Amino acid sequence: MKFCTSCGDRVVLTIPQGDDRERHVCTRCEVIHYVNPRVIVGCLPVYQGKVLLCKRAIEPRKNYWTLPAGFMENGETTQQGAARETWEEARARVSNLDLYRIFDVPHISQVYMFYRCDIDDGAFGVGPESTETDLYTEQDIPWSEIAFPVVHETLKAYFRDVRQDAYPVQVATIDLSKLRR
Repeated sequence: MKFCTSCGDRVVLTIPQGDDRERHVCTRCEVIHYVNPRVIVGCLPVYQGKVLLCKRAIEPRKNYWTLPAGFMENGETTQQGAARETWEEARARVSNLDLYRIFDVPHISQVYMFYRCDIDDGAFGVGPESTETDLYTEQDIPWSEIAFPVVHETLKAYFRDVRQDAYPVQVATIDLSKLRR
């Protein structure tokens, strides 16, 4: 950030009085511009025991498979955002959204929230951010073509949980140092 969104003057990176970390602070009006983690919300949509995946039409990870998810918008709940993203990416209406997985991804300042849900009437299609969508069993998932670690972890957990018929909400951290091994 170079300029203040309040007055347009220059900002500097400094530790404001009473704070414990550097923030962007306006040199004129002294407004502190906080930059906080982004919340990504999505669904793990299921129909007749199969999971709906989308092949990404956009970067990052274009042409890789993912669960429908994206940035939460102002003025919506996490469930509303997850359902909206599922419609936008996979043209699927979903119901019975149950919180399933939360991932902290500190190296990119993101928090992911996935909801397990049903696909209404089994209907889905291709939205503008996808090139393909399809329903997959565990055996048919293109595991080597999964876009993001959070999606891979969510899918693995889901199929493990299906066998146990128990779907606990879990919180995990995606650790960059473990991903690079």
